[in-house]
Amino acid sequence: MLKELRLENTAAWKQRFRAPTIEWTQLAKAAPNRGLVVSNPSGADQLYAWDVPAGELRQLTRRPEGTSSGFISPDGRHVYYHDDQHGNEIGHYVRVPFEGGEPQDVTPDLPPYSSFNFTISPAGSRIGFTAAGAGGFSAWCIDVGSDGALGAPRRLYRSPKIVIGPVLSHAGEIAVMASSERTGMQHFGLLAFDGASGEKLAGLWDGPVSSIEPITFAPIAGDFRLLATTNRTGVKRPLIWNPRSSERIDLPLDELDGEVIPLDWSADANRILLSHFSQAVERLYIYDLTGKTLTRLNHPGGTYSFYELPGAYFGPGNEIFAHWQDSTHPEQLIALDDKTGVQTRVVLSAGDVPPGHGWKSITFASTDGMPIQGWLGLPDGEGPFPTILHTHGGPEAVMTEYFHAECQSWLDHGFAFLTINYRGSTTFGRKFQEAIWGDLGHWEIEDMVAARDWLVEHGIARSDQILLTGWSYGGYLTLHALGTRPDLWAGGMAGMPVADWVTMVDDSADTLKGYQVAMFGGTREQKPEQYAASSPITYAEHVKAPILIVTGRNDTRTPARPIEAYEAKLKALGKSIEVHWFETGHVRADVEETIRHQERMLRFAYRVLG
Repeated sequence: MLKELRLENTAAWKQRFRAPTIEWTQLAKAAPNRGLVVSNPSGADQLYAWDVPAGELRQLTRRPEGTSSGFISPDGRHVYYHDDQHGNEIGHYVRVPFEGGEPQDVTPDLPPYSSFNFTISPAGSRIGFTAAGAGGFSAWCIDVGSDGALGAPRRLYRSPKIVIGPVLSHAGEIAVMASSERTGMQHFGLLAFDGASGEKLAGLWDGPVSSIEPITFAPIAGDFRLLATTNRTGVKRPLIWNPRSSERIDLPLDELDGEVIPLDWSADANRILLSHFSQAVERLYIYDLTGKTLTRLNHPGGTYSFYELPGAYFGPGNEIFAHWQDSTHPEQLIALDDKTGVQTRVVLSAGDVPPGHGWKSITFASTDGMPIQGWLGLPDGEGPFPTILHTHGGPEAVMTEYFHAECQSWLDHGFAFLTINYRGSTTFGRKFQEAIWGDLGHWEIEDMVAARDWLVEHGIARSDQILLTGWSYGGYLTLHALGTRPDLWAGGMAGMPVADWVTMVDDSADTLKGYQVAMFGGTREQKPEQYAASSPITYAEHVKAPILIVTGRNDTRTPARPIEAYEAKLKALGKSIEVHWFETGHVRADVEETIRHQERMLRFAYRVLG
């Protein structure tokens, strides 16, 4: 039974959204008393200069749309970030002094660009980034003088296909990037270039169905070993490659099942911090290169990454700094002993939150028998309950046990909540992740249908009171399931969804145009039938359940015009649909805006369920 709808300003669920969290941190490796933090005490994610010994934060950015990522130079003198227009993710990289000040454009002579990657060499003498534009993807380098002066950008590499990187060696002598040009899909090989001349030095490829991705170079001058991952065995595993000598070492980790991703080198480059994923449960390990030994760290349970973004690294002294959260504790920065993994202290704390309900990992068989993992939260009382079936964004991401304020708001009101790692999710192996390539929306929906059946069969969900929700790719799956399997759902709440793959490319950022072509295995002109078959707008006439869409006017990942067309088509067909617009882009940085979105969804769910 639904509980009373709590919308007062002091409601527990609103307090959880408002709790300050430590979203991301980075140390200046050559000046470790300085660091950079992304946090939200101002009410939106912003960049903060971090006095590491004192544990004090000083706000650097005050962008109304928020700033969700940045990079500190190794000497701690400057902070870099991508400055766009109202959250549209198209703009220029800029930098500000650590002490604060006006942003300086790093690439004033380049046209505005979208970007996946930015890096600074450990010595701080060279920066690199990837810019996507009308001509595809370009990898650039910029020299940084000892006085901090910036040189002119030099293009090292250009490709019409997706490029990841560059990753720079200690002084930027070598720049390594991952290129998908050989296959056109998201199968990458490594290319190494001279960081000064742009001369190609070496390459590494594991074949047409495998992918190698660069992580980071060893932090020592003259050491050209690169940490990377390969999935040639079917799961991601770490390797070390030296582009100068061509030596390659694949770390022997046969005792671990699942995927293993390298996160960081120790300061002496003798140990590697690893993140191991097995059924969406994360554990940290240390691999000692000298002794060839693997040590499991005895850290608290929970999550140390977010959507597979690394959240742990070697800190000063004998500590590992780790971003920790679980289903009832918001993200904070803790210190672990670098030998045992035992927590030693809280470095940067999160705000206090009201008690919540924990998550339980569950597994069920999809319609073809494929095992699918998910996280289940149950409210107080006995089921069956009205239920929220949630799908994460990406799709190349993984839902681990993390603090999900939206989930807790549903649980507070008497809903059960299940979020699933559908096919296409990462960390479950290459076959699982690539099952959706070229046929978006097929196997994901099958997995959602199987999740629904499992919820009903186990007495958790009322069969006529299951609502769908998700953001970004999860919003797309919400709309697609409502049109392709219309009899199964009571309603759907889609945040920033894809409504039409055919037309969205016209207004997408160039990074996303390249990504879309890779996922479909061709352009819309090359694969018109598949683009249409994967688009929710194709099935508009079949929709039966009410729909709520919440989306941004300035979004270049899921642009506005296809959503407007979807809304108009459903209304012309007499369907129940409402669209709420906000004025920024794809990243929701404003806390109060997020609370308003969740309140709209709660009101919608209560109205739909009567």
